[in-house]
Amino acid sequence: MTENTPRSGDHEPQQHPYGAWSAYPAPYPAPPAHAPQEPVTTPSGVTVWPGSGGADGGAGDPAGDPAAVPQPGGGRRKRRVPRSSLLIAAVAAVSALVGGGAAALVTNAAQKSDSSTTTTVVNATSSKVGGVSAVATAVSPSIVEISATSGSGQSTGSGVIITSGGEIITNNHVISGADTIKVTFSDGSKKSATVVGTDKNKDLALIKVSDASGLKAATLGDSSGVQVGDQVVAIGSPEGLTGTVTSGIVSALDRDVTVSTDESQGQQGPGGGEQWPFEFGGGRYNGDVGSSSTTYKAIQTDASLNPGNSGGALINMKGQIIGINSAMYSSASDQGSSSAGSIGLGFSIPINTVKADLDNLRNGGSDSSGTSNS
Repeated sequence: MTENTPRSGDHEPQQHPYGAWSAYPAPYPAPPAHAPQEPVTTPSGVTVWPGSGGADGGAGDPAGDPAAVPQPGGGRRKRRVPRSSLLIAAVAAVSALVGGGAAALVTNAAQKSDSSTTTTVVNATSSKVGGVSAVATAVSPSIVEISATSGSGQSTGSGVIITSGGEIITNNHVISGADTIKVTFSDGSKKSATVVGTDKNKDLALIKVSDASGLKAATLGDSSGVQVGDQVVAIGSPEGLTGTVTSGIVSALDRDVTVSTDESQGQQGPGGGEQWPFEFGGGRYNGDVGSSSTTYKAIQTDASLNPGNSGGALINMKGQIIGINSAMYSSASDQGSSSAGSIGLGFSIPINTVKADLDNLRNGGSDSSGTSNS
């Protein structure tokens, strides 16, 4: 066997101060040629080798860390991470926390803003419910005061504007026998009116204001949907006090109310409001209805009604007219006392009865007497 002679450039076994070449396989660089030095232990307890990054803790790693560099004697030195990189990482982490918190605050604020904003609007075509003040604000411009003058004196009642051109619904007993009719609007302006048609059987009348346009017409509701206990608002001119608002509930439905059809049966109230005699439940109120009378189905309410409320509106909480106020009982009315007032016993003609009678009223109405249970 011929002994191999090393050629120039081949690795030759030789003793190195730190150990054999074979102990340092690629890719690690060859150890330094200078003599070994003793390791240094930093104040923090980390052992470093001189020349490996200084005594500031740039070396000393857990065993098995792939980022560590082999050290003499089997130790490993971890590659240092630049402080700028650590600073950037820290700033990024803080920014993420702050950014996330800000986003949460913005989202929370937006949610609170959406949930805390509540607007109540009376709209006759919507299901939104308004308070009494909202109903009064929306409907009052459609309610008028009516002053009817005849040879026997003057009486005051109320009416409801149903068209922008000046058609107004009221009670027949408010304008019956009148020579002149004056209408006072919610803004205080006044106009003359004439009778279009009357229906004594239902105690209804239709009048029209002269030279009117752009009036705010009320929205007529559906009285078939009214239930006992529903909250209602009444607007009228009791005792000549224009635009008076009261509220209450629906006390009962389909009450048989009998009123006189005799024009001479009206009694002058203390403040000019006419007290129209009526009968209900076997009782007689505000005088004798006489021999000529009519009976209709009414909505009973405890909303305060007084002389002068006749012909005014009974309104639901959507701002819709559900009845025309027509009869009310005052405990002291029989004695003609000026202290007479409402005791929570009032009646309204259902608005569906009114709507069914509009064509008749526009054509002059019917003056026949008798009994009607419509």
